[in-house]
Amino acid sequence: MHSSDLQIGDKTFKSRLIVGTGKYESFEQTRRAIEISGAEVVTVAVRRIELDKNKDSILNHIDPKKFTFLPNTAGCYSVKEAVMTCQLAREAGLGSFVKVEVIGDEKTLFPDNEATLKASELLVNDGFQVLPYCGDDVVLCKKLEDIGCVAVMPLAAPIGSGLGIRNPYNIKLILEAVKVPVIIDAGVGTASDASRAMELGVDGILMNTAIAGAKDPLKMAQAMKLAVQCGHMAYEAGRIPKKLYASASSPLEGMIDL
Repeated sequence: MHSSDLQIGDKTFKSRLIVGTGKYESFEQTRRAIEISGAEVVTVAVRRIELDKNKDSILNHIDPKKFTFLPNTAGCYSVKEAVMTCQLAREAGLGSFVKVEVIGDEKTLFPDNEATLKASELLVNDGFQVLPYCGDDVVLCKKLEDIGCVAVMPLAAPIGSGLGIRNPYNIKLILEAVKVPVIIDAGVGTASDASRAMELGVDGILMNTAIAGAKDPLKMAQAMKLAVQCGHMAYEAGRIPKKLYASASSPLEGMIDL
């Protein structure tokens, strides 16, 4: 594995951008945006897509040889719903690599952290590789790691809000607390949000609305690809410290006396 690769569970990826498949104008636009984004992991809402490939389904437009499916439990409001949805995805041939979200509030779509922890534990024990969507709660993320989740996915802001990272300090604390990958999920609105998140040191970003809801989704897919790459590169390079006062760019030694 190259040092810049992303390792999640037993899977390795070169891209650190994960994209969704909802809200596009057509399946063709979805396919093109995914390819332009450079993403290798594609998340699909099991309860909102057609699982029968004999019918018109997004699954017929994404090559499983090129992309890894990440079934998600969007629309689930209980532990039972989330667990059964993941089991359905596995039975449908989508694998055991899953994103778990149990919604606790219909208005904000904030996760029910207690239910998320319980559902994730049940699924881990059932052989799933679980990536839970959760609040930016340090204690919760540590608990999710302890029960065997292969990553944690704290939100940046409410789903689809486009507000960007509202609490970068909690994200930094989570990065210090856990050893599994930290993937920002929800709230990214534009390329600068993606770069800022990556500059904090997160391992990846999952987004859907930011691309699908843009005036030009294909151009935004390209922008997000570059933003994630640039943000990660800047983090690895190490930014200069912030200072209150100016610091001369040129050395003072050897100056010509006038």
